[in-house]
Amino acid sequence: MAVLLHMPSLGSVVMNARRTLFPAMIGAALIAGGAGFAWVAAHRAQLELGVGYAARVACGCRYVDGRSLGDCHKDFEPGMEPIRLSENPATKVVTASVPLIARRSVRYDPVLGCQPEPFGGTALIVKH
Repeated sequence: MAVLLHMPSLGSVVMNARRTLFPAMIGAALIAGGAGFAWVAAHRAQLELGVGYAARVACGCRYVDGRSLGDCHKDFEPGMEPIRLSENPATKVVTASVPLIARRSVRYDPVLGCQPEPFGGTALIVKH
């Protein structure tokens, strides 16, 4: 007596995997995106403050101490790793940013030192 086993075709296996995996992947992406948005919303004030501080410190490092901009990361506090620095040597402006979230610029003046450029964003309301 022979027992016949039914083996599903490769096409049906792929279709079943698509039906179950695709919604799960979309759900995971939505949850991760929501968590990232919530984290940014909760830490936005700290990020704004951090990029302002980083720009001021990097300006002093670059134009007062005369060090390279890449060397200025050594002066940052722990937790400031996401902040990126750039400069415009012609205008002596250093910009610190967390991409897509916060950006502040500081201009070096030989008399006044490192001065923040006027804030052009939306004021943050800090709740106690």
